[in-house]
Amino acid sequence: MSCSVSSQQVSRLPGTIALIGSGETAHAGRQAFAALFAQLQPPVRVAIVETPAGFQPNAALVARRLARFLYEHLPEFAPEVRFVPARQRGSIYDPDSPLVAEPLEWADCAVAGPGSPTYMVRHLAGTLTWRLLVERWSSGLRLAFASAAALAISRFTLPVYEIFKAGADLHWVQGLDLLGPLGYSLAIVPHWNNREGGDELDTSRCFMGQERFAALRRLLPSGTVILGIDEHTVCVLDFADRSGRVLGSGAVTLLTTEREFVFDRGERFPLDLLASPTVR
Repeated sequence: MSCSVSSQQVSRLPGTIALIGSGETAHAGRQAFAALFAQLQPPVRVAIVETPAGFQPNAALVARRLARFLYEHLPEFAPEVRFVPARQRGSIYDPDSPLVAEPLEWADCAVAGPGSPTYMVRHLAGTLTWRLLVERWSSGLRLAFASAAALAISRFTLPVYEIFKAGADLHWVQGLDLLGPLGYSLAIVPHWNNREGGDELDTSRCFMGQERFAALRRLLPSGTVILGIDEHTVCVLDFADRSGRVLGSGAVTLLTTEREFVFDRGERFPLDLLASPTVR
């Protein structure tokens, strides 16, 4: 696999990550992408990973909608977009195909968004696409994960569709664990303050509701940190200054074994709060 690599891709630190609770094509998304692109020279190269929605017949449309948002709402960065159609193992869009994964070699930033978190885990884990993304991130590639993709990169991933729609027993599945090698044992939960159920159904905690989520929390191994991200809210993880920053309209909640922390928009927190107690 060969492709030109821009000088701004070279770094000795992992790239900044933006975790988006929802609203990746709204104001929160603009704030997230602006934060990621701020230190890059235009044109900014963006690779959109299609895996989370790969099971949907309109997967390409979902990715192109995000591309259109970048073109229209972040013109100052002159974004150039390519697609990583890593939709399904064993298909013409196989995540193990070098042609499918190749835009990740070219990109300054990679983005993945809504869909199914467990589908993303099943079809990316151990593949060329995932290995290349992790390799590039470890040397500076910036990443944005919204909704399902944010769930999928956790160590423990919440199977939202299976529980909320199909009535599966409460459980977690092994996620892609992007941050595990850095000492973080995370369960990332977007849609933390969701209100779609109105007064009749508690859909907070990513549609689980507080009662069910309390039971789910008890199923996690000791030392797991829950990172809850409100709707239309962004948590930016900056490994250069080892801090997290909250953007958007809501708050970020950290639940550790011993304590709960809530950080409102505009606030920062040390990344050490995300670390498993065994490595602090």
